[in-house]
Amino acid sequence: MTDFKLFSFFSAFFSFLIVSLAVDTIAVNQTIRDGETIVSASGRFALGFFGYSGSSSRYVGIWYPFSNKTVVWVANRAMPLNDSSGVLQLTSRGILVLHNSTNTVIWVTNTSRVVQNPVAQLLDSGNLVIREANDTNEDNYLWQSFDYLSDTFLPGIKFGRNLVTGHDRYLVSWKSTTDPSLGDSTTRLDPGGYPQIYIRKDENIVFRSGPWNGLRFSGMPNLKPNPIYTYEFVYNQQEIYYRYDLIGNSVISMMVLNNDGIFQRLTWSNSTQTWNLYLTTQMDNCDRYAVCGAYGTCNINNSPPCACLDGFVPKDEQAWDSGYWSNGCVRKNGSICRAGEGFQKISGVKLPDTKNSWFNRTMDLRECESVCLNNCSCTAYSTLNITDGSGCLLWFEELIDIRQYTENGQDFYIRLSASDLESSHSSGKQTRIWIIAVCILVVVACFLGLFLLLHIRRKRFQRRESIGRMQDRDYTDESREKDLELPLFDFSTVANATDNFSEFNKLGEGGFGPVYKVCL
Repeated sequence: MTDFKLFSFFSAFFSFLIVSLAVDTIAVNQTIRDGETIVSASGRFALGFFGYSGSSSRYVGIWYPFSNKTVVWVANRAMPLNDSSGVLQLTSRGILVLHNSTNTVIWVTNTSRVVQNPVAQLLDSGNLVIREANDTNEDNYLWQSFDYLSDTFLPGIKFGRNLVTGHDRYLVSWKSTTDPSLGDSTTRLDPGGYPQIYIRKDENIVFRSGPWNGLRFSGMPNLKPNPIYTYEFVYNQQEIYYRYDLIGNSVISMMVLNNDGIFQRLTWSNSTQTWNLYLTTQMDNCDRYAVCGAYGTCNINNSPPCACLDGFVPKDEQAWDSGYWSNGCVRKNGSICRAGEGFQKISGVKLPDTKNSWFNRTMDLRECESVCLNNCSCTAYSTLNITDGSGCLLWFEELIDIRQYTENGQDFYIRLSASDLESSHSSGKQTRIWIIAVCILVVVACFLGLFLLLHIRRKRFQRRESIGRMQDRDYTDESREKDLELPLFDFSTVANATDNFSEFNKLGEGGFGPVYKVCL
């Protein structure tokens, strides 16, 4: 009996020791029950069961433990537990299984590989991985939560698609702030045409990032180098994804999609213990998808913000004038495949939707223009990579979702008929003439003003100089002659005449000294 107690004691001790030394892992046949958690090595993330007051639904998730359980990943979104009887377990086949009290499988991972000694581990990145116990190479993971996202885009996630397997990593919003089930909004990187990010609410596109231009997405001018995170866009034969990584461990940041279709970057403030808004992908009303319709462009600094591109007129003039711009614009001249047509440069914009575009990474801009000009279906072209001017991007359908930027915009070239191109050039020429004329008038006015100022100053100087010369001449010509007529006396004569400057002969005193009466 004593031996059995000792055995039980040491078994419990070693079990406690194992759990204490490996709090971030789940071993084969080890279970995690409601109320139990595992925590990543640094303590940044925790995994366990959670729910919200007013609901009996229970979920397995990953959260930031320091921020009142800000949940960043949910396993069983589509099928919550109805009570706290859930059990999470790792099988010998390397599969995580969540089941309830009746042993009904609620959620399960998958792998097609044969495993020897699997282990599940919660990493400091927030990634829950299943791997071989002796293999930490991320390329060899059997399964990882970073491949099955919820509503949160964490640092290190490859947001995009594996082009070999077809697996898509995208975000789906929560139904509400207290309901993790699948919401109405999604965000995904669409590989159609030239890839770009779409945000949809239900089936409707509400935001488009624009294509990657070598520095940033064309429709995200605020995406630029910063002290918080780095970012990259990768597009090759195996995969296509966008990823960001934090520069240091002192800052905690994440991107979250809410059920209204708003995609936000948040940063954690230790001083206030709250999440602060860093930026939002949708900056203003011009970021609403296709708000100005086809061949329309949106400028938030104008009123109204929508206008047709040169060579185009509103499709429905009455609706356009009433503020309904979604019908867009149409060409003034229907055909653009005649002799004399060409291209007009549109500067500082978000490039049109590229879902039906074509691209080539090696062509230059001149080759791009030639290819577009020789294809009657081509409506516009642009440089693919603005960092070195390489690549070619062609559009073949209506140009939609264009907006103006004051900085970090991009240029593209739209195809116009010969008459529209001439009219546009004539209008541009007239504008340039007016600008030049105004500049010339301003310069002439400045020169005239300067000339008048110098002339006035010169006249004043000459007048002063003339007066001075006249005064000098009067003194030298007249006063000097009168001075020469005055008699001169030596000192002894003056002393004798004043009785040696006697006080009796003193008449008074002025600014040049005493005055004496003399008798000569």
